[in-house]
Amino acid sequence: MSEIFIKGARIVDPENGIDEVGDILIKDGKFAPLSEMSSNAEIINAKGLTALPGLVDLHVHLRDPGQTHKEDIISGCKSAAAGGVTSILAMPNTVPAVDTPETVRYILNKAEKADAHVYVVGAITMGLESEVPTDIDALKSAGISALSDDGKPVKNTLFMVNAMKKAAELNIPVTAHCEDPFLAGGKINEGEISELLGVKGMPNAAEDAGTAREIALARAYNVPIHICHVSTASSCDMIRDAKKHGVKVTAETCPHYLMLTERELLKKDADYRMNPPLRTETDRRAMIDGLLDGTLDVISTDHAPHAPEEKADFEKAPNGAIGMETSFSAAYTVLVKGGLMSLTQLAKKMSLNPAKILNINAGTLSVGAPADVMLFDPEEEWTVDPEKLHGKSKNTPFKGITLTSKVKLTVCGGKIVYNEL
Repeated sequence: MSEIFIKGARIVDPENGIDEVGDILIKDGKFAPLSEMSSNAEIINAKGLTALPGLVDLHVHLRDPGQTHKEDIISGCKSAAAGGVTSILAMPNTVPAVDTPETVRYILNKAEKADAHVYVVGAITMGLESEVPTDIDALKSAGISALSDDGKPVKNTLFMVNAMKKAAELNIPVTAHCEDPFLAGGKINEGEISELLGVKGMPNAAEDAGTAREIALARAYNVPIHICHVSTASSCDMIRDAKKHGVKVTAETCPHYLMLTERELLKKDADYRMNPPLRTETDRRAMIDGLLDGTLDVISTDHAPHAPEEKADFEKAPNGAIGMETSFSAAYTVLVKGGLMSLTQLAKKMSLNPAKILNINAGTLSVGAPADVMLFDPEEEWTVDPEKLHGKSKNTPFKGITLTSKVKLTVCGGKIVYNEL
């Protein structure tokens, strides 16, 4: 395996409390002591660039198997690499759903040739239909790293409790799509904009009711739960309160909830439609506050590719937006350039914390750890052009927006998987 010497980067490693200019040696797929550098090393001049541990994205839809016209494991991981993401958690709402060992093995086998580490989420119920529980032991033996019915909530509370208990035994997380399906069903956030457009809205209460249930279960049974894609101020308040009472709850939000609001929907462009929907300015500010005070542990993408023809009709289009190539730059622009958060804090939210939740050896630049690292230019500004992105689908809500910071090089497992230097 090749040897790579990254020279003169600003190195930010939150696990080890490092923020200094220095060098990084990669050898045999791992970070190595600088003293072991040989004359065969490929030297990368990183002056003016910053090195972070490879990003860990806890919420990705790869659409493979079954919907590979939207994305597949290989194309999705190319998109990840271009965004500095080296580890991704692949959600189970594929076709078929990830509810059998065969489907788990299919994904893991295909991912061996991909440009990022792919961790698989096993479904809690067969077909994500909340009617028959899956064989969690069999899924774990096949290689799953987490449990969820993401894409849908688990309607049967007993199935959810049993999954949470089993996951705690197996030391894997349960990630929860928090939504009351009887309250949901709208297209965009319920409020001023939905009324103005005459489009059925999705109330905050739909998300809040789901969040409240999962917190109640985690508290009652003393088992962990990870809350996906938080978008409402009220859900954030509930999570904050639960943490104060010692509930084992972690939570994520997404870059689009940090930068955009429901006002984008006035464009009547389905690329701004996702679930949960873009909310109000009050909710947007609450997501930032939640990240700053530790209520929200992680920034994930909920990367959800759809083909252009599927997104063509504003009201009929499926929910979802892509996000892996823009996630770091968008978060950096809002939080670090905006003076709200240090780069070390951002690296915790996008690398170290998600690695800990997923129980994987990532989120660090420590000697001996797998060599997953990204280099970025903190000064470079770029305007998001969907046609220049690397995945199959182009449904980005950041199109036309100028972001600050650009990923220039990504190394995954000691191999350069993206290079724009």
